[in-house]
Amino acid sequence: MGRRTAFTLVELLVVIAIIGLLVALLLPAVQAAREAARRTQCCNNLKQMGLGLLNYHDIMRSFPPGYCASVAYVDGENDTRAGWGWAAFILSYLEQDGLRTRINFNLPIEAPQNAQAVQTAISVFSCPSDSLPATFTVPSASGAALAVAAPSSYAACMGGDDSGGSDKTGSGIFFRNSGTRLRDVTDGTTVTILVGERAWTNAQGIWAGAISGGVCARGASNPNPLGGDTTESAPTLVMAHSHLNNPTSDPDSGLDDFSSRHIDGSYFLFADGSARFFPSVSGDNPDDSYTQDSLIFQALGTRSGHEVIPGDWAK
Repeated sequence: MGRRTAFTLVELLVVIAIIGLLVALLLPAVQAAREAARRTQCCNNLKQMGLGLLNYHDIMRSFPPGYCASVAYVDGENDTRAGWGWAAFILSYLEQDGLRTRINFNLPIEAPQNAQAVQTAISVFSCPSDSLPATFTVPSASGAALAVAAPSSYAACMGGDDSGGSDKTGSGIFFRNSGTRLRDVTDGTTVTILVGERAWTNAQGIWAGAISGGVCARGASNPNPLGGDTTESAPTLVMAHSHLNNPTSDPDSGLDDFSSRHIDGSYFLFADGSARFFPSVSGDNPDDSYTQDSLIFQALGTRSGHEVIPGDWAK
């Protein structure tokens, strides 16, 4: 009887099943490793922004404005022109001087002369765990197309829940025409947020600034229930407040809050240039009072609130 030189069908099926099982066991580990790499890149993005913001401060003696408005304040929604935001002002400090020179800061963001610059995607403003398009259309509250712009996964902190995007000022480092200095951060630079993650798939922000009359619209992966607000005012395109982090039950869809596509929290840049992870604060208490984590988070968003920050806040 001759020697058998091939697998039987049963043996082949067993081998395929074993290989499939091994792949199934390895896949979560591979995905976890990829997410760890993405988290590291996101943290590094924020550190680069920190260097840019602190270098800007060294030269200009203040941080850039949350957004710059050259018209009188009326409602903070339709009066943000020219509207250029904090990220646009630090382009030269992020090795993007060529892009900065293509911007005419005297013209509105949506001016045709600025279209090419505004539509340029910048890797440092993109979290690799977020799913960003190359560009998208920024709408008005009525849904009219105002400008095509490159997206952003990050927003500057305008303060705690007491600070809204359409407000004239805020309790954080960034707000309308702000020019906050390090000496104004009396709470301490190690416990005061500059910038944090705000996933574009939750809230469709941009890096360029606050387009007058524009809105920050709800993203396709926003986890908050429908039925509440689906847009927020123009300044929310580039700023958020430290009330909730990764909200899941917010009636305004968490558009003016921080969020990420990471698990259990988001990364934040602090005024000392460090980047740290803060756990999710998904909602308020059932009676609408603040949770303890939200109170800590809000305190981290203010520049001079004189709050006491627990020593173990970075969980």
